[in-house]
Amino acid sequence: MTSPQRSAKAPSASDAANDSDAAHQHPLPTDARRTLIIPAAPRAASPFIKRGTPQFIRVTLALFSAGLATFALLYCVQPILPILSQDFGISPASSSLSLSASTGMLAVGLLFTGPLSDAVGRKQVMVVALLLAAICTLVCSVMTSWDSILLMRALVGLALSGVAAVAMTYLSEEIHPSVVAFSMGLYISGNSIGGMSGRLVSGVLSDFFSWRVAVGVVGVFALAAALMFWRILPPSKHFRAASLRPRNLLINFRLHFRDAGLPLLFVEGFVIMGSFVTLFNYIGYRLLAQPYHLSQAIVGVLSVVYLMGTYSSPKAGLLSTRYGPGPVLMGAIGMMLAGILLTGLSPVPVILLGMMLVTGGFFAAHSVASAWIGRRARRAKGQASSLYLFCYYAGSSVAGTGGGFFWHSFGWLGVVGYISVMLLVGLGVALRLKALPEKRALA
Repeated sequence: MTSPQRSAKAPSASDAANDSDAAHQHPLPTDARRTLIIPAAPRAASPFIKRGTPQFIRVTLALFSAGLATFALLYCVQPILPILSQDFGISPASSSLSLSASTGMLAVGLLFTGPLSDAVGRKQVMVVALLLAAICTLVCSVMTSWDSILLMRALVGLALSGVAAVAMTYLSEEIHPSVVAFSMGLYISGNSIGGMSGRLVSGVLSDFFSWRVAVGVVGVFALAAALMFWRILPPSKHFRAASLRPRNLLINFRLHFRDAGLPLLFVEGFVIMGSFVTLFNYIGYRLLAQPYHLSQAIVGVLSVVYLMGTYSSPKAGLLSTRYGPGPVLMGAIGMMLAGILLTGLSPVPVILLGMMLVTGGFFAAHSVASAWIGRRARRAKGQASSLYLFCYYAGSSVAGTGGGFFWHSFGWLGVVGYISVMLLVGLGVALRLKALPEKRALA
């Protein structure tokens, strides 16, 4: 007689297969089958990167190093312009082309690299851009003709446009909205340290060795930063590819300018960068002349005021999260205005304080405006960031050059008046932005 335990044995694999065949041959009634269907769980959206997580640390370190390398590569030639004039027998104006060629091509490249990143991806564009810029800088250090040096410097600027626009877009897409402004500030603080370190490193090394060694060292540093960036930056999780067709680019372009806030932010970028560059373009002339007669070395060391941006950029991001971007932007531009007015006074410590206020206010304003672009752009964020930075660098070229007329015609007080008018326009624009209703970018 069979025991109950033996008759209750588990079914074999063949039994399960037979049962499955039977089920296909004799399907259950519709109502019965409906009760057995388990709906698939909806696919969860990729989470944003939050502050305090390992991914946030990786993103912060990667983009901080990218910003540092970008601005070191861009401005490393500024302190060696007199040496280039002497070595190649060219005028100061011609020597300055080694910088303006880079910034000019960077501005032009921004119109293309942003939309390109919308189509092929953020990280890919940034990695290739940093690697190309570092390699072109290394090649530049061994070039023997002035024309070839200008060509390499132009290619450096064109390559760096792939970092300048895309980094802001990557942050606005991947970082949790509550800390986007803070992470943007950290990235821009890397820009400030890069601008300072590029000037200091090339200036000091060119005294002990040569300008070629100085530029080569900056290129090696940037190459190492590019490789680290490639290794540690997390891939994009929220990127959605867009078409590169001209019709779509035009549609997105019109969409950006139909927004109530984006064109105002473009104007803001022009104003704040134009004001900042004008100050540093001509303050050296004032301090080298009577009654100060400071040395070129001391005037060069004044670039340490860029460290103000290291503090003010992330601080502005935190404050804008708490109080909103509008009031913080107005406060930052107000700080710049107070600083430029202080430079109109005579004592050197007061002038230095004014330079610090302008620098801190500038990097804070740029941090807030950059993060605001990502909040307002409904789509094609790379293109929106490119348009902002195009206006930003256009301010450097156009407004910065225009300040020369006021310097030659009216002296330093003319420069102060010129910058003050631009900053008053910036305050008006910030007030208008503050009055606009808040809008989050669409996913």
